[in-house]
Amino acid sequence: MAEEHRQRRLAAILAADVVSYGRLMEHDEAGTLAVLKSRRKKVLQPMIAAHHGRIVKLMGDGVLVEFGSAVNAVTCAVELQGAMEKANAELPEDRRIVFRMGINLGDVMVEGNDLYGDGVNSAARLEPLAEPGTVYISGSVYDQVRGKVPHEFANLGAQSLKNVAEPVRIYRVSGPRAGARASPHGQDRPSKPAVAILPFANLSADPEQQYLSDGITEDIITELARYRDFLVIARNSSFHYRDKAIDLKRVGRELGVEYLVEGSLRKAGKRLRITAQLIEVATEAHLWAERYDRDLQDVFAIQDEVTQTIAATLVGQLGRSVAERARRRPTESWAAYDYYLQGREHALFRYDSAAAEPLLKRAIELDPTFAHAHALLSFVLVLRFFDDLSAETLNAALLEAQTSLSLDENDAWCHLAMGFACTFLRRFELAGVHHVKSVNLNPNDAQAAFVNAHWLTRVGRAEEALREYDRALRLDPFMPDIYWEGRAIAFMQARRYQDVIDALNQMNKLRADNHYALASAYAHLGQIDQAMAHAAEVRRLRPDYSERWVRLGEPYQNSADTEHLIEGLRKAGLQG
Repeated sequence: MAEEHRQRRLAAILAADVVSYGRLMEHDEAGTLAVLKSRRKKVLQPMIAAHHGRIVKLMGDGVLVEFGSAVNAVTCAVELQGAMEKANAELPEDRRIVFRMGINLGDVMVEGNDLYGDGVNSAARLEPLAEPGTVYISGSVYDQVRGKVPHEFANLGAQSLKNVAEPVRIYRVSGPRAGARASPHGQDRPSKPAVAILPFANLSADPEQQYLSDGITEDIITELARYRDFLVIARNSSFHYRDKAIDLKRVGRELGVEYLVEGSLRKAGKRLRITAQLIEVATEAHLWAERYDRDLQDVFAIQDEVTQTIAATLVGQLGRSVAERARRRPTESWAAYDYYLQGREHALFRYDSAAAEPLLKRAIELDPTFAHAHALLSFVLVLRFFDDLSAETLNAALLEAQTSLSLDENDAWCHLAMGFACTFLRRFELAGVHHVKSVNLNPNDAQAAFVNAHWLTRVGRAEEALREYDRALRLDPFMPDIYWEGRAIAFMQARRYQDVIDALNQMNKLRADNHYALASAYAHLGQIDQAMAHAAEVRRLRPDYSERWVRLGEPYQNSADTEHLIEGLRKAGLQG
């Protein structure tokens, strides 16, 4: 259409769809369509009209609505959820039509009766995040409606939405008519103080020393996270702000924290200078600042001092039972620590386990008593097992985990590694013991929460797993792709096929195992064309595909879960 026929305007866009629509249709196509049409006619359309909204389009189980006012959009959405809940009261739970909704305020482009642009895209990407019966709104909507509507808002932090350039602040509308279930993408702001450690700036002449400043920052995060009296945001989310101009209040708002720690590192020869400062977000006041000029070998003492000072400043004089942090240095060897930091960078943040493995082995050669290096090597070997399916690889992973525990039985990561290896060895009860221990030792570790959720899924406790994924996301609002993969596995175990698809569609890059999960989910929904398309991607990315790969790589305690996944793959044309 010619440019002169296009218009632009600011609008509040509400996107909504029916939860588990595919399952409802599979169960009773005619009945589901009849109920949905009735709800549109008797509930949806009159209420939208009453709040001066315009239905832009109906999309099967979904609807896109434009409002001229953010207040009208939020009020309408909350009342719609209340009306739907009331209408569902007489229906059995597996027959109810339940909406999830997302609202964004932004610039839209108008062509005829249709709308385009980032304002629409953000609403459409926000809606799938919402739990059944809830309303999620973007920060732009929140800024317009707070104080103007009789509802409370849970700050879920900033999250990256697919095909949206910048992270979007997200809030859940609370209240009896906005859905009583907890959000799967965060929790209400906790009563205890929350702190984020921003990545220390690398001021060394050599930019390749970035891994060193990153590693030292993460060690401070890890040690500080042992304290139970406050919440510590995970490394992945804190590092979202690396190399960016920092607006303290914006960062505090996006991460949902009251305190920030900033710092820098400069390495020159065998000397190290570290600066650190603790800042209160609301006032931007510097509560504490210090500079350390030390030999490289003293870096661990500096980490101890920074961690303890921050903790003492935040919560006062902590008792020993609260602190309960290891005062042991991870290693006495600076060279071993340096290799470990490089290996950790490759393993956990670049997802390159092949590059990480030799670096971690070198760290262990230099210091065989380095517990963390053994634990991380175990984790990396389990990842390698996905490719080689070798029992020898898994046994090696178990040995490394056992070694790490023999060196430090009070370290969360050592128990995490043991639990992870035991899950794939199908020693599920023992794995659970170690995952519980890992979470108890470090309740603020997002990775411990994530791997625990993975174990819960494998033993058939998908709903518990999803709640644990929620907690992981509160600790790490900028979770990487692996978070969505984990949620998809839980949804598959719960037979929530559309949710599997929605979760995996949040990923930036799909691997072969993601494609086979999509193939199975689409096949179980009866959408064979889509299933076969993903099956073709599996063959392209993994020419040696076989059902053995799935059986070994998907360690479910109940074999029926594995067979169910494979049944979908066979329907999609993946045989053998």
